[in-house]
Amino acid sequence: MPTQPTEAPVTRRRLARIATEVLAPWVWVLGLPLVVAWQVTGHHFGKTLLWGLIVGVTGSLIPMAVIVRGAKKGKWDSHHVTDRAGRLVPFAVCIGSLAAGFVILIAGGAPHEMIALAAAELVCLVAALAITFGAKFKISMHAMVAAGAAVMLMRVYGPWLALVFLGVGWVCWSRVELGDHTRAEVTAGTVAGVVLGGGVYLLLDAVLA
Repeated sequence: MPTQPTEAPVTRRRLARIATEVLAPWVWVLGLPLVVAWQVTGHHFGKTLLWGLIVGVTGSLIPMAVIVRGAKKGKWDSHHVTDRAGRLVPFAVCIGSLAAGFVILIAGGAPHEMIALAAAELVCLVAALAITFGAKFKISMHAMVAAGAAVMLMRVYGPWLALVFLGVGWVCWSRVELGDHTRAEVTAGTVAGVVLGGGVYLLLDAVLA
């Protein structure tokens, strides 16, 4: 009588896929600015939408629309662009779009926290581009964005948001489990997210305040 395949690997893959999609960079970059804006604007609904969506739309929705369209046309392997060589155009689109949002924030007199957030995201993107193609090392954007977001949330809402690092660990595990990244790549992404994303945000938050 043939043995039944174990459910453990299937369950692991499902959990990994959930983490990869739910905690994808575009989700963080869309949601984080709104969450931060809500706090720094004193829970003002209109200002939260205004400043949060400027960052979220230019940093997440516009680039993601380009990436998804390109993936459907076969320009890269998927909307996660797991092939290192295929990441140049997505990086360029992300940097260009978010840079436009950054200019709008400054011109519009946005809260300094929002300017610091957009600047930190830009630094992470430029660093990831340099590492990916200069060092030919496929650093994990999932890990970088999630780790940077965790530090920013801790600064804005308090140290109890360190719990978000549980999600960072989950998404890092998922990228390795799915075979999209190595342990070294997600570790590098996490460190870069904390140091560059979180560090730049903390520095500019203090300088611009």
